Amino acid sequence: MGTIAKTVSVIHGPNLNLIGTREKEIYGTITFEKINDELLQWGEKNNITVKIFQSNSEGSIVDYIHSIRDKHHGIVINAAAYTHTSIAIRDALSAVEIPVIEVHLSNIYKREKFRHLSYIAPVCLGQISGFGHYSYILALDAITRHIDSTHN
Repeated sequence: MGTIAKTVSVIHGPNLNLIGTREKEIYGTITFEKINDELLQWGEKNNITVKIFQSNSEGSIVDYIHSIRDKHHGIVINAAAYTHTSIAIRDALSAVEIPVIEVHLSNIYKREKFRHLSYIAPVCLGQISGFGHYSYILALDAITRHIDSTHN
């Protein structure tokens, strides 16, 4: 896809490291490690460098976003519970001026009302939710196409 070398960060928020073992009826049985392996394989197949980052700490996520400024071409983020609470992550995403796609494994609009509000959606290109771990692959494809379209 395209001619420039691309680096995309996939950021996983709190508790996502427990995917595959927690609330399987909501998040499925695929493990966190398997999801990351699939993302890295997709990157290799599509000539994209995929960097994986996970933290349960809001401050660590903000620090990571700052650290990739001017280094990465795109961000795919599942901020998990911080989606609905973190203005700090929202502001960090806005400040670094890197294209972002928000991802959720579950359809957040079919869940509790408090999950319907995303503080980060307004600073993202779009949101993909409800497709399980495949939501990440859809987001990687979308962010890659966006990067290609803006660098041609």
